Amino acid sequence: MTSLIAPGRSCGTCTLCCKVYDVPAAGATAGNWCPNCLPGRGCKIYDARPQQCRDFLCLWMTQDFLGPEWKPEKARFVLTMDAATRWLFVQADPGAAQAWRKEPYLEQLRRWAVAGRRPVIVFVRRHATALTASGEMLLGEVGAHERLVLRDEPGGSQIVEKISPAP
Repeated sequence: MTSLIAPGRSCGTCTLCCKVYDVPAAGATAGNWCPNCLPGRGCKIYDARPQQCRDFLCLWMTQDFLGPEWKPEKARFVLTMDAATRWLFVQADPGAAQAWRKEPYLEQLRRWAVAGRRPVIVFVRRHATALTASGEMLLGEVGAHERLVLRDEPGGSQIVEKISPAP
């Protein structure tokens, strides 16, 4: 594992990652509790959990500048950084799909989008919203075969587009 856990951090009772991601090897689909999860307690198959789960650490676990309000079980979303694009992803709990719009979250997510000139992409299941330096845009459902790209427009505005592979 390339990421290190920040001092003093542990998942503890947080199990939100077990709800917001697809984990095919565990039969889990985004927005539903993994069948192996005991919400608030942990994984029933921890020692035999899929590699995807073994490799996963949310940003709250690795970044000590994120305060306790950013712990997923409190914030009601999980933060990750895409390794290739360096985009911030917010995987929201469908049971609290608008939690990211509350403060202190929304203004900070907007500041990160502006400061990095990279979008922050909020997912509720497979439905995405992009926060960019230019504002907010609904992207709708993003299919497994689609990818997101950032376009810089004349005048400095930015848009995020869904791109499907050529048939």
